[in-house]
Amino acid sequence: MTVEQQARGAAGASRRRSRKDEILEIAVGLFATRGYHGVSMDDIGAAAGVTGPALYHHFAGKEAMLVAALIPVSEGLLAGGRERATAHPDDPRAALESLIDFHVEFALANPAVIALHLHELDRLPDEPRRRIRRLQRLYVEEWVTVLTALHPGMPDGEARVLAHAAFGLMNSTPFLGGEVDRRRRAELLRGATLAALLA
Repeated sequence: MTVEQQARGAAGASRRRSRKDEILEIAVGLFATRGYHGVSMDDIGAAAGVTGPALYHHFAGKEAMLVAALIPVSEGLLAGGRERATAHPDDPRAALESLIDFHVEFALANPAVIALHLHELDRLPDEPRRRIRRLQRLYVEEWVTVLTALHPGMPDGEARVLAHAAFGLMNSTPFLGGEVDRRRRAELLRGATLAALLA
């Protein structure tokens, strides 16, 4: 499932949208493995089985692909984070565990997108980059709200440090090999993140 499908829902997607999602998924994988500047439209077209110029029917260029990959995932993280944080208004421990479960599942399903966020975000123009940064800040604040409820008296600034440390743990998926199966990786990431945030 691609980032756009996760963020917007794929059930009602048309055949044309499905092809666009497929091309975007291929482009994301290439950007993540070769770097944004190491991939041309012709490379993406060859991997997708279409000519490079035909890609412009779906995207204005590589930059548009990068925007299409990164903005929906940031929107999806914020929406999912808010849903999980507010589902347990009187139980911050349960809210934290739900947030961790949500983010670990995202990180395991989307290592290429995480790699793009880490290495290619600054290649975007100012407007979409600012939009993504704002969405990211709002997502962090969902974690801050839960952490300060769980640890009464903790300053917001310290909670942000913990939240970013947790993201570092969970967003390590692009660097994990396949020697540990997915279920066990999820268990390890959830356990390590929860232990760090409860300490």
